[in-house]
Amino acid sequence: QAQLVESGGGLVQPGGSLRLSCADSGSTFSRYAMGWFRQAPGKEREFVAAISWNTGNYTNYADSVKGRFAISRDNAKNTVYLQMNSLKPEDTAVYYCAAANTILGHSVPERYHTWGQGTQVTVSS
Repeated sequence: QAQLVESGGGLVQPGGSLRLSCADSGSTFSRYAMGWFRQAPGKEREFVAAISWNTGNYTNYADSVKGRFAISRDNAKNTVYLQMNSLKPEDTAVYYCAAANTILGHSVPERYHTWGQGTQVTVSS
């Protein structure tokens, strides 16, 4: 069973970059597809990016972050990353990572069985 802990959030100016990390303390990390979601105040949780299990050859992104964000995984470290570049104020949200017992990553939150506690990202000047 995955146990996920996110880190790397913080305050950044528009146009800046952050890298989020999500570490799994379990022993079966490579068997999970992983996803990143975010939730802004007063809004529903929305999909950001996902990566397939094992080697992570397949990724998918929300249109709003395509070309600016990149998801990757390091199975040796049981960690999935979200590199965020060219950040905008509308990227401000709590970011969550999640694990799914599937081969491909999904954009639907209900496909994920384990969630982290979230990390706050604030983009403001």
